[in-house]
Amino acid sequence: MRVFVTGASGFIGSAVVRELLDAGHEVLGLARSDEGAAAVATAGAQVLRGSLEDLDSLRRGAADSDGVVHTAFIHDFANHGGAIETERRVVTALGEVLAGSGRPLVVSSGSVVVAQPGRPATEQDPSDPSWLRLVSEETAFAFVDRGVRASVLRLPPTVHGAGDRGFVPIIIDVAREKGVSAYPGDGANRWAAVHRLDAANLFRLALESAPAGTTLHAAAEEGVPVREIAEVVGRHLDVPVRSIPGEESAGHFGFVGQFLRRDVWVSSAWTRERFGWQPVRPGLIVDLEKGHYFTRP
Repeated sequence: MRVFVTGASGFIGSAVVRELLDAGHEVLGLARSDEGAAAVATAGAQVLRGSLEDLDSLRRGAADSDGVVHTAFIHDFANHGGAIETERRVVTALGEVLAGSGRPLVVSSGSVVVAQPGRPATEQDPSDPSWLRLVSEETAFAFVDRGVRASVLRLPPTVHGAGDRGFVPIIIDVAREKGVSAYPGDGANRWAAVHRLDAANLFRLALESAPAGTTLHAAAEEGVPVREIAEVVGRHLDVPVRSIPGEESAGHFGFVGQFLRRDVWVSSAWTRERFGWQPVRPGLIVDLEKGHYFTRP
């Protein structure tokens, strides 16, 4: 299968490219910079220069493929409205090209949008409309009735591994800057987690076999208590670990604080049973204990 991958040089997208190539697929990777294009080419994929703002490049990539994996997203928390509208336009452009073909479109979303009080969120739970990644799901599934084999893969708040530039490195930087590794409240709330290589494997499985309208959960760990994350950070940075009131999270951590307070407890039982997905990479705490998160470039 010839697969068009957005975000092909990114932390998750590059792992998806490698997974697809190793499985015998041909990959066309979107790259917006010379550096990104070089990384995609070095991996062994073909390069399509463009960006999420360049809808014509997205249309060309989708038209020249047997399927699409959309991992790119503009994480601009200072302009939520702009990020939402860009995502809507991107998924719409991809879906319109694939309409009527039965070809697969796998779109990434976030499991933070389905967190359920008192129980793990499942693949059958609807998204919380107050969270911006919901637009990915709504827009992709609107194309199911138009002949697109659209599926959604919900990623946990932390997709970890070497090269991570997401929430966990930000938490580490805050602890380093403020001299304390903090957690909100009693720290018992959880974050689901997955290694990026396990997530890449599930993207491939979704591309190859997920029926139209399917939601998958890429949760290798249902929930790691945020207090445990703070304790590992404190130990490696040799700073004290302490609780802060939940309402102070935003002031202490910045925009990450709103996520760190949430209990993102996520089940992937149905995904594992339906698609035979078996995560094999180290868990988040084990990955943190290796030390690479604490080595500055």
